[in-house]
Amino acid sequence: MATTKDEWGMTPFSQLKAQSKYDKEHTVGFYMKLNVHTDQDIIHWLWKQESKQGAIKQLIRKEIKK
Repeated sequence: MATTKDEWGMTPFSQLKAQSKYDKEHTVGFYMKLNVHTDQDIIHWLWKQESKQGAIKQLIRKEIKK
């Protein structure tokens, strides 16, 4: 079975490998667990955000500037 390539000549496997390499070298992830009872205000606010990551970054940068 032939593997299809995208417009850059990459197969899905090579794309995944390249993305994984980039992520390993250039990114870090954080996980936050919220309680549905005590953190409802935060959960509701986050669900309203178009970009949850962007909203959180904006709040953190605002706090850093203080």
